[in-house]
Amino acid sequence: MSGGTFVGMPAFPEAAHEAVGNTTLRANLRHATHTIRDKRARAVAELDDWAELRAAGRRVKDHTLRHLDRYLVQLEESVVRAGGTVHWAADADEANRIVTDLVKATGESEVVKVKSMATQEIGLNEALEAEGIHAYETDLAELIVQLGRDRPSHILVPAIHRNRGEIRDIFAKEMAGWGRPAPEGLTDTPAELAEAARLHLREKFLRAKVGISGANFMVAETGTLVVVESEGNGRMCLTLPETLISVVGIEKLVPTWRDLEVFLQTLPRSSTAERMNPYTSMWTGTTDSDTADGPSTFHLVLLDNGRTDTLADEVGRQALRCIRCSACLNVCPVYERAGGHAYGSVYPGPIGAILSPQLRGTQSEIDASLPYASSLCGACYEVCPVAIDIPEVLVHLRERVVQGGEATRHGTKVMLKPAKGHAAERAAMRAAGLVFARPGALRAGQRLASRTRRLHPRTLPGPGRAWSATRELPKVPAEPFRDWWQRTQGARSKGKGNDA
Repeated sequence: MSGGTFVGMPAFPEAAHEAVGNTTLRANLRHATHTIRDKRARAVAELDDWAELRAAGRRVKDHTLRHLDRYLVQLEESVVRAGGTVHWAADADEANRIVTDLVKATGESEVVKVKSMATQEIGLNEALEAEGIHAYETDLAELIVQLGRDRPSHILVPAIHRNRGEIRDIFAKEMAGWGRPAPEGLTDTPAELAEAARLHLREKFLRAKVGISGANFMVAETGTLVVVESEGNGRMCLTLPETLISVVGIEKLVPTWRDLEVFLQTLPRSSTAERMNPYTSMWTGTTDSDTADGPSTFHLVLLDNGRTDTLADEVGRQALRCIRCSACLNVCPVYERAGGHAYGSVYPGPIGAILSPQLRGTQSEIDASLPYASSLCGACYEVCPVAIDIPEVLVHLRERVVQGGEATRHGTKVMLKPAKGHAAERAAMRAAGLVFARPGALRAGQRLASRTRRLHPRTLPGPGRAWSATRELPKVPAEPFRDWWQRTQGARSKGKGNDA
C-alpha cells in the first residue's frame, strides 16, 4: 500500500469489470451479504425506538464534530491524567514513524494487533515490517487475509471473499511459516478452522510484550477507549501486553459515557446483528499492579490523515459520523457484485466511495472514480445507524470531480483541476444552464425537439454509446408541456385570475 491506496489498483470501473467475471467471488459475496443483512433486519426490528436511537447517534456525532477541537483537548488531558501518553499524527507517515519508534524503544521485534481500520489505512504493518518488526493480526478474518497475503475486502468481515475450502487451504499451507502449523487432516468445518486459528494465536498472545489496537470509541470526559469485538482476541491483545499502542482517528470521539450508550446499542445490531457484542473492552490509562489486567505503558496516537480537511466540507463531513458497522456494504448492489478489492482502499463499499476520496483527494484515477461506484438507490442511507446521507455526498463528490473547484488540503484552500474525461459532460451542463436561464430559448428548443422527434436516434453516439447499449432514449412528446398547458389551461387560468 502507498498512502492508503492499494498499489497497482486500476480505477473502479476496470477493477469492478474484472471482479464481476469471477463467479466464485460473486457467490461468496452474495451468500455472505444476504445472510448478514437478513439477520441485521431482524435484530433492528426488535427495537421500537430504533429510529430515535438513529437520530440520537446522528446528533451526538454532529455535535462532537462541531466542537472537535475542544473535545480532543479534553481527551488528551483525561488520558494523560490516567497515566497515558498522547501523540498527534498529521498523516500516515507521521503516525507510522511514531508507532515504529515506540515499538523499537521497547526492544521488541513482535507485536500482536487488534483488528484496526486506522492501522490498515496508514499501512502500519508494512511500515513495521520495513523496520524488522513482525505484526501479527489476531482477528480470525484478518489472520486469513494476512496468511493468504491478501487484502481485506469488507469492513467487518475482511475475508468475506473467501469460502471455507479456500480458508482451509490457506491455513494448511501458510500457518507453519508464521508460527504453529495447522493440525494434520484439517477439514473446512468452522469449528476446526476456528480451533486451528486459536491454537496458532495462543502462543503469540502469551509471548507478546507489545499490543497495537485501534478503537471504536474514545470518551473525552474520562480518556477511556472502547473496543467491541466478537472473538475475544481483542481482550487478549488489550490486557496481556505490557505496552499498548492505540492508533485512532480523531473522529472516533464521543463527549460522555451517556453518549456512548447510544452506540453500544446501534453498533452491534448494525454490524453483527447481535443485541450486544460478546466482548466490549474498555480501558483508561495504565495499571500499576503486576496482577491487574491492562498495560503498564499506554500510548494513544491520534490520527488526522485528511480528517480535518473532510471536516471543512459542509456536505462531505457527515462521512465522519461513520461507526464502521458495514451495514451499507451488505445492502449495496454494487458492492455485492464487485466486491471490496475493486474500491482500491481499506474502506470499500458505499462508505468507502465517499470517505476515501475525501481523505485522499480526488486527483488520482482511483479516487476520481469512486463517487461513481453507486447506483444511488439509497439503500445505504436507509440502513446507516447514524443517518449518513451517502447518496447526497456521492453526488456532491461527483460535482467536485467534474467541475474541480475549491477544497481543503492539509488545512490550506486549494483549487482542484477538473478530472479528465468529463469535458463533454461539463460542456453539456454549461449549455443546459444557459438554455434554462433563458425562457425564450428553452421554449424554442422544446418546440424544435418535438417537431424533429421522428429523426431522433434511439441510442447515444460517441462516449454515450456504452450507456445506451442497454437503454433506449426516452421519446420526445409530440407537444412541449408549456404549449400543452397554454392550449388546455391557459384560458381557464386567465379567467380565474379575472374573477380574483
